[in-house]
Amino acid sequence: MNKFKWTTFAASACAAAFLTGPVAHAQALTAAPGGVQIADSVVAVVNNDVITERELNDRSNLIVRRLQQQNAPVPPAAQLQRQVLDQMVLERIQLQKAKEDNITIDAPTVQRTLERLAQQNQMTLDVYRARIEAQGVPWDTFQRDARTELTLSKLREKEVDSKITVSDAEVANYVASQRGPNAGGGNDLHLQHIMFKVPENASQADIAAIQAKAEAVLKDAQSGSDFAKLAKNNTQDTDAAKGGDLGFRTQASLPASIVTAVATLRPNQVNPQLIRTDGGFEIIKLVERRTGQGQAADAPKLVQTHVRHILLRVTDGTSEPAARQKLLEIKADVAKGGDFANYARTYSSDGSASQGGDLGWISPGETVPEFERAMNNLKDGEVSDPVRSEYGYHLIQVLGRREAEGSVQQQLDLARQAIGQRKAEQAYSDWLRELRDTAYVQYKGAAAQQALNQ
Repeated sequence: MNKFKWTTFAASACAAAFLTGPVAHAQALTAAPGGVQIADSVVAVVNNDVITERELNDRSNLIVRRLQQQNAPVPPAAQLQRQVLDQMVLERIQLQKAKEDNITIDAPTVQRTLERLAQQNQMTLDVYRARIEAQGVPWDTFQRDARTELTLSKLREKEVDSKITVSDAEVANYVASQRGPNAGGGNDLHLQHIMFKVPENASQADIAAIQAKAEAVLKDAQSGSDFAKLAKNNTQDTDAAKGGDLGFRTQASLPASIVTAVATLRPNQVNPQLIRTDGGFEIIKLVERRTGQGQAADAPKLVQTHVRHILLRVTDGTSEPAARQKLLEIKADVAKGGDFANYARTYSSDGSASQGGDLGWISPGETVPEFERAMNNLKDGEVSDPVRSEYGYHLIQVLGRREAEGSVQQQLDLARQAIGQRKAEQAYSDWLRELRDTAYVQYKGAAAQQALNQ
């Protein structure tokens, strides 16, 4: 799992079977016995390009062989083909976009990448090639995959990663939020608000009317109207005379919904949505942040967590209820004195299984959000309930915490990098979805229809 970090082609030695190159013609010709050429059927049209049944079968077969080599369960054929075809469509759309952007990868770059992969695996290039071919991947296919992966990485950098920005306010708030459950309150927040109270026994019609009025005032606040004046004229709280000014408040003294809402706001920015609290609806403006009481103003710290986990995947033939139940049984056994590391070695589907599930010291931003949130809510030695992520279900145990070493600036740089990576992942997902939505894709043929109907 590599601590869930996003990786580029450096991981392709393990993923080559999942990649393929573009096809140039609407109908491919395949050599048959006796030298006769037969037409290869088309399973998908992608803009002005096609994916053939042969390509789909070749990719699917490579994946099956790789799963078998790893002693991993093989999904049903129809399910596997649907996943593979969807992946091939998205890959083909990206390659077309890369061509539009004049993105190319020359032969020397591909060669250097292959040599680096061989070095990382402590092999010569010839030995590495033999190892790849022994796993059922032709070397020319692996080279083509390398070029494809490098192309997609360069495309992502141009279209997404290079456009990500991280503000100083986001960094400051992130640093304050990454301290675990026993940490202090983080930054103090200077807020203004406009409160619209909802009576306890209000009808749905009354609530809707109050919300509509609040939405109208929010629109005025966002358009640049004087916030203090809007508060004096509309708020139903006792601070109306002060323009809704709450002064500095600790995060612990504020509703969680407000703390979450202002986490990414810049000073003097109004939250773009109404916030529903126990008392009603609130419009919130962040005036300023400052270091919380009891924290050294010049010494922000990042907390690293020593963590281990057990991962049960739900795409390998294991159902979600079965995965959750198994992890709950393991948690109960660990509570009785069972060895977490032994359970990880026996059951975990992650690469860390051989280390007893130990992921080492994790810095903020190195895990997927669901894993990180659960980890941050655990005390030292505590074991979580099953946690769902895109990888499957995790059972997480925190072994310890420490303040990250390095200068203040290094720590801030680490926070900025973590935020940027997280924002880039979300932006990349959004960009892929938009790219897919604007493409012309038509599935054709019995194989595609059978897969898509599952």
